[in-house]
This record gives sequence, C-alpha cells and structure tokens, in this order.
Amino acid sequence: MALLCPVAAQARDYCPTRPSLGQSPCVLDQGAVAVETALVDWEHDRSADERTDTLLIADTLLRFGVSDRAELQLEWQPFGREVTRDRVLGETERQNRVGDLTLGARVNLANPDGSGFSWAVQPSVTLPVGRQPIGGGDWGASLIVPLSYELNDTFTLQLSPEVAAEANEDGHGRHLAYGNIVGLEVALTDALAMELEGEVRRDDDPVEAATEVRAALSFGWMVNDDTQLDLGTAAGLNHDTPDLRLYAGVARRF
Repeated sequence: MALLCPVAAQARDYCPTRPSLGQSPCVLDQGAVAVETALVDWEHDRSADERTDTLLIADTLLRFGVSDRAELQLEWQPFGREVTRDRVLGETERQNRVGDLTLGARVNLANPDGSGFSWAVQPSVTLPVGRQPIGGGDWGASLIVPLSYELNDTFTLQLSPEVAAEANEDGHGRHLAYGNIVGLEVALTDALAMELEGEVRRDDDPVEAATEVRAALSFGWMVNDDTQLDLGTAAGLNHDTPDLRLYAGVARRF
C-alpha cells in the first residue's frame, strides 16, 4: 500500500474542457477517462424573415489519457432538433437529426497540468455520420492550438486559435474557416470558476461567407475532485452570429 501512495499523490487536478467556448491545453493523466456532456444546448437566431431555434441533447465528449502528455478524444451529437419559423408566411419546419462524429487528439507541449504557461496542439477530423442541419453532410478537419497562462492564483488567460476545412453549407466539399477565442478564467473560490470570452471566426462558405463575433460567460463548479457542473451563455455581436445560446452540462473523470 505504501508504494501506491506516492503515485496517487501525483495525480493531476481534473481540468474539464467544458464549459468554455475555447479549448484547454491540459491533458488527462495516463489511463484516466472523462465523459463531458452538454445536458442541454439551445441556440436562437432571429432575422427579419425567419426565426431558428436549435436544440442539442447530450452532445458528449469522451477523453482518454494515453500518455503523460497526450489524450485521445471522441465527440458525438446523438440528437439535435432545429425549428425554423417563416415570419412572413407563418410556416414552421421541424427537423430532428443525429449529429456528426469527431475524432481528435490533444498533445501538450508544455505543462500538461495546465499550470504556468501551457500549450498544446489539437488536430481532429469530423466524419459525416449525421444529417443536415445538425450534421455537416461531408467530412471536415481542424487544428486548434490551445494556450493558457496563469497570471496569478486568480486569473488565467486562455487562447484557442483555429484553422479548419469545414463542410460546405450545401453538404458537398469543404471551405476554409479560421478564428480565435480569447478567454479570462477567474477562480472565484477553490471550487467555483468563471470565464469571460470573446470569439471572432471567419467562415468562407461559398454559399454564404460570414464573420461571426460573440461574447460568452460561463461558470464551472467542481462538486468534488472528479465532477464538475456547469452553465453558460453566449451572445452574438453582429448580424452573422446567432443571437443567443444557453447551455448546461456535467463533466466526470473516472
């Protein structure tokens, strides 16, 4: 038993990817598994002609620690519902769909526990197992470089620059998308953290190119060393961006 104590003491603090918009550079300990689920994720967009509400249920990310500095990831959206209301004709269209499957990895290159200055590379590929409008309709790929820097015991600066080959809106082929998320995490207590974020993302879809700009606020509460509950909201700051997003979820390490 004495031989096991030093190993247990070296286990890193659990760092869930939720609930921020951006990604974290920290990775799970080798052999650890985490399940991080959006219990509910609702987005609302309103224009002069129509109103669209999108609801995702149980959007889940699985994380597997495979070495001291690397983890594998699998994400799937098992159910999504989009309701579009034509404000001119008064007609409503409802679509229930399964989302796509994303396979990825996160490899940390400095401080895998996320302390001090930490950064990682996170490539992924999306497989079109779902259908539009929840799924993309074609495969895609992305590369994110998550970075974080602890300013002090209370404040941590985070960045998530990304470049992606994203499925076209018509479901055939891919186009370039890129952007960055800047966040400031604030440790309110030992168990409760708040994050303020801003995002700018350019999407060069050949059907309709757009530049999305949003601001977000989220809270994560560590119930214990291995479980976090969270909630968050994001607001669109221009016409290209959905007006409002509300979400809540849970993350658990095993």
